[in-house]
Amino acid sequence: MTSAYKEPRDTFESRGIILRTERLGRMVSDRAIVQDVSIEVGQGDVLGIVGPSGAGKSSFLRLLNRLDEPTSGTFFLEARDYREITPRELRRKVGMVMQTAFLFPGSVAENIRFGPDQRGERLDDGRIDELLRQVGLDGFAARAVDHLSGGEAQRVAFARAMANSPNVLLLDEPTSALDDLAKREVETVIRDVVRASHLTCLIVTHDLKSAARLADRILVLEGGKVKRIGLLQEVLDVEANP
Repeated sequence: MTSAYKEPRDTFESRGIILRTERLGRMVSDRAIVQDVSIEVGQGDVLGIVGPSGAGKSSFLRLLNRLDEPTSGTFFLEARDYREITPRELRRKVGMVMQTAFLFPGSVAENIRFGPDQRGERLDDGRIDELLRQVGLDGFAARAVDHLSGGEAQRVAFARAMANSPNVLLLDEPTSALDDLAKREVETVIRDVVRASHLTCLIVTHDLKSAARLADRILVLEGGKVKRIGLLQEVLDVEANP
């Protein structure tokens, strides 16, 4: 078997590409969940991923921090083939926030400290306060997580991901379980923090309006394959007038 092609590091980095997938796919039994997805995402890009239910949106994200393993193709993070990166390191560099905030019992501060603690790094109180200010939860450090609303819990999950200083952030329908008010509040947090940090971000959403509020470019998946990718307005115009 021939090894996967690796683009020269200097060429890759000179284009500002942080994440590149090359015919990435996953088969489960005889079913293709993700098929031949090849995309490039640059530094500071926000890519919205849309498509019908079962299109492979969340499955694609899960491959990018190895919650599931690809069965074909590869992807590169800052010019490194993912197979050269340990899963633990990869998950620090490629953070992920799920649809539902899975918080650990205890305080907000304990949740935010979790990732760095696993690496033997202790976040000081000042850094925790800063992260909480960024997500609009100033003064919440000592609050028990079981006393949070859904929107507050999702913002804590976002702050917890940011505490690892990720290179790429994956958001899997981060507002779909929230009411309209909380949804817009969380969207505002995501937009402001991602822009201020110049963070590369991939956001799965079933809501084109949400994608339009958050993303620069849109990837449309259908049947696990790339149907269309391009600038926001171009893709939205085609999807609205097929």
